Amino acid sequence: MYLQVHHDMKAPLAHYFLYTGHNSYLTGNQFSSDCSAEPIITALKRGVRVIELDLWPNSANGVNVRHGGTLTTPVDLSTCLCAIKDNAFVASEYPVIITFEDHLTPDLQALVADMVVSTFGSTLFHPESELNEFPSPASLKRRIIISTKLPKEYLESHLEQKGESLKAETETDDEQDELDEGEDHQDEDVQSAAPEYRSLIAIDAAKPKGGIENWFSENPNKVGRLSLGEEELKDAARTCPSDIVRFTQRNLVRVYPKGLRVNSSNYNPLVGWAHGAQMVAFNMQRHGKHLWIMHGMFKANGGCGYVKKPDFLLNSVEVFNPREDIPLLPIKTTLKVKVYLGHGWHLDFSPNHFDLCSPPDFYTRVGIAGVRRDKVMMETEVIGDEWFPVWNAEFEFPLTVPELALLRIEVMESNTSIKNHFGGQTCLPVSELRTGIRAVPLFNHKGDKYKSVRLLMNFKFV
Repeated sequence: MYLQVHHDMKAPLAHYFLYTGHNSYLTGNQFSSDCSAEPIITALKRGVRVIELDLWPNSANGVNVRHGGTLTTPVDLSTCLCAIKDNAFVASEYPVIITFEDHLTPDLQALVADMVVSTFGSTLFHPESELNEFPSPASLKRRIIISTKLPKEYLESHLEQKGESLKAETETDDEQDELDEGEDHQDEDVQSAAPEYRSLIAIDAAKPKGGIENWFSENPNKVGRLSLGEEELKDAARTCPSDIVRFTQRNLVRVYPKGLRVNSSNYNPLVGWAHGAQMVAFNMQRHGKHLWIMHGMFKANGGCGYVKKPDFLLNSVEVFNPREDIPLLPIKTTLKVKVYLGHGWHLDFSPNHFDLCSPPDFYTRVGIAGVRRDKVMMETEVIGDEWFPVWNAEFEFPLTVPELALLRIEVMESNTSIKNHFGGQTCLPVSELRTGIRAVPLFNHKGDKYKSVRLLMNFKFV
């Protein structure tokens, strides 16, 4: 892996995938967990570049951050803003985008504007006029960018004020998505807002009325951000895939989890990335395969949180059609992987962590996360009763879209009587692999690196 930023960082923001969080303030599930600045701090230190805050009025005539229509406990907005200020550029000097979901009166919008300006000061990015092309990450180093829908008048009839918040959890996907993403469903005709708040908005988020056929219509004189639920993206990918790709060549598309993911689970990010969506928003407080893939993608380019999109997604002359073009693509390269051995578990785990009476029985799963044609998972044999397993197993992975391929590696401990035990994982962008023999560190469920656990592996492209 390359440890330094090495992609061209002087292209417009729309030419990059961005490490993006969803409901960044939640510590657990979407319905009853605590809201806190701690998940924001953790995300920023990992390199996340897009933080989402939902703004709601509180009883003290101030502003809280919480998940509306749920039982989540709030956190004060100022606490979140200070956390962002102190940690925004710890892991990366490239810009941090804060997306607001705004449920405020004009008076409170003015209060938010004052808080934002006093917290971030000169680091705030204020475009002098409406953007017809996004600036580059290189030109926005150590800058804070605010993105939200041009604000609307606060509506007094929100679901929770009717006592319908509990009922909303069991509604259909579309109804729940409306609750989660009020920025996309507020009354389009109400335009009362504090002018000082409007002036903060550098990236306008808008969703045209009229359904899929209108979502990807472009304004040649303006760029902005469109938010889509994961199911909306799938529908659009079936009906107008090349329109999405064309739209994302100039504009930003943010994809968010469907509302029924109450447990803060995630979805396959490759669907969004294959269509050029820059902001595939994830619940960073969870763990599992899809979040490991997300972490893996953004290990690329020195872990700066910005990954340059492949050239085929940026070709405006022959616009890529993921639905039609991917099945016809030839094999571009073949990745050969050899897993020699593993070590370090005896240092990081207790002697009876895996088996009470004997050493562990490890095996390794190796595969590709990527477009459908490249996706595969294989595994080694089980090496029984051994803390230092030697596999010497070889695998070949023909790849049609190596630019979007990630190498998935998982070590499991075989157990015939109960569920297999987890022994570590990592996910690596294929485009960043360095050939030859490598000691590959493994990570736990949460994505934190083990102190000692490594696999000795060999990578080769043919």
